Amino acid sequence: MKIAIIGPGAVGCLFAGLLARKGQEVWILDKDPERAAKINSQGISCEGVSGTWQVKVKATADPKDISNPDLAMICVKTYDTKSAAIAAKALSGQDTSVLTLQNGIGNIELISEVVGAERVIGGITNLGATLLDVGKVRHAGKGETVIGRMDGSITVDLRSIREAFIKAGIETRISRDIKNFLWSKLVINVAINALCAITRLNNGKLLDYETSHKILKMAVNEAVKVAKRKRIKLSYEDPLTKVEAVCEATCGNVCSMLQDVLKKRRTEIDSINGVIVRYAEELNIPGPVNSLLVDLVKTIESSYARAI
Repeated sequence: MKIAIIGPGAVGCLFAGLLARKGQEVWILDKDPERAAKINSQGISCEGVSGTWQVKVKATADPKDISNPDLAMICVKTYDTKSAAIAAKALSGQDTSVLTLQNGIGNIELISEVVGAERVIGGITNLGATLLDVGKVRHAGKGETVIGRMDGSITVDLRSIREAFIKAGIETRISRDIKNFLWSKLVINVAINALCAITRLNNGKLLDYETSHKILKMAVNEAVKVAKRKRIKLSYEDPLTKVEAVCEATCGNVCSMLQDVLKKRRTEIDSINGVIVRYAEELNIPGPVNSLLVDLVKTIESSYARAI
């Protein structure tokens, strides 16, 4: 399978490396020509739960260099979704599928507007990844990847993607209810990401302090109320227990939003906790905790240039 991965972040590099190791033809599309040249020269190197290894991959900043891949994977931050979708359209052939493995809600709809809904596949991944440097990633944890179409159909391309992922050691399954999985992942991110970014605690440490644990519970409760009103069926019975289990399973992980804050980058707060705030307002449901978390993260972002 020929696979184009748009975005050389932690998830993009990890998937690129794992797939290339098992013989897939992998390209990374990067908006930065210098960074693309470096990855093209040195490849992807990885350390962590899958061992220490290095593999060559092709990388470019020009979509024209990648001709008609079978799959285009969008692995960029949510605020770059539209530009990534435009890039996916530029490099795609008539039969190219476009898979998003991004955080948050709304990416599928935006990508569909650009490339056509019939080509878009939604997905979540619970693989843990931390970007250490250009093309260098830490495989921080194993976890399931779930993919599916919004209309629930199970197509030939979905099966081919699952087969390629499983061959690469990426535990993958197809779901007819991908929307529910996207919301299930959102609830977990709502609980963990902003709170870690504000407190600068690793995931597991959120449970060690009564105050952070209390805020986590309240953020989850607000998100679950919104999901219920939207008739979303979450993929787990007890959301709080699930969130706590994820914190414990990824106790040493530095979540993506905390990584962004530490590197003084824009966060995905609008497409995570911000989603709950917007829907809560529309549904006339109180959402004060998530609203406060959004405001605090935005304050941190605004203060990046301030000297201490």
